Amino acid sequence: MSKAKMTPREKNETMWSWIFIAPTMIGLIVLNIIPIFQTIYQSFFKTGDFGKGNKFVGLANYQKVFGDTEVWQSLWNTVKYAIVEVPISIVIALVLAVFLNKKLKGREVFRTIMFLPMIVAPAAIAMVWKWLYNSNFGLINNIFGIKVNWISNPDIAIYSIAVIGIWGVIGYNMVLFLAGLQEVPGDYYEAAALDGATGISQFFHITVPLISPTIFFVLVTRVIGAMQVFDLIYMIIDYNNPALKKTESLVYLFYKYSFEQSKKGYGATVIVVLLAVIMVLTVFQLIAQKKWVHYD
Repeated sequence: MSKAKMTPREKNETMWSWIFIAPTMIGLIVLNIIPIFQTIYQSFFKTGDFGKGNKFVGLANYQKVFGDTEVWQSLWNTVKYAIVEVPISIVIALVLAVFLNKKLKGREVFRTIMFLPMIVAPAAIAMVWKWLYNSNFGLINNIFGIKVNWISNPDIAIYSIAVIGIWGVIGYNMVLFLAGLQEVPGDYYEAAALDGATGISQFFHITVPLISPTIFFVLVTRVIGAMQVFDLIYMIIDYNNPALKKTESLVYLFYKYSFEQSKKGYGATVIVVLLAVIMVLTVFQLIAQKKWVHYD
């Protein structure tokens, strides 16, 4: 059987749909897809003398990466940051979203306040937190009467930066959770309350299962975002900071190799390794979500 011909209206709707999505598709191809392949291509080359030209070196960059202790240290720093930032930011944002989803006086004001960190310039955030963390006259040390080198102690610096990351992303996660909570029918909670279920029981047996698709989306995007951390580290950790080696992320290392040392081929290799790690983590999450995400 031949396909039915499209009516003039259907043709018009199809044309306009392509027109509307064209800018997004072009932007995605030009700003994301093409650079990915260019980066992979660049990883097989070595920058020539004085930063000029490229020399094909095959897999030499990858062989060097796997034996580079600085790369492995940066990967471990990135993983430690993600392990702290992702789960804590999700849990806090989910709890806040549940409270702010209720009928509370001034809840719109609280929602706005919680979202403000997302619209503040990263440079301003870094300046404020560097002052808060200052070991001599910082607000945190003075309030608690302690003497802690929050961002210069190699043992805790990466966790101090993770705290800033948590603070900065809670509002965004909260808005996503609020959107998911809007879709949960109130009848479930009324029925559970009649059966004597407490608020905590309702949270774990109704709220979490029903918004598990939203939790999964936030989890995947936050893992990807945390593994790409760069701006906080770059603006808070100075070059002479003794904790620099213990806070360098893979993206920071990519920046250092590619733009400070003009080793664009090696820098591209580092970022390809990061891409591979993120892909593995994402595939693992996609497989694991079948056991806890409910789409019914």
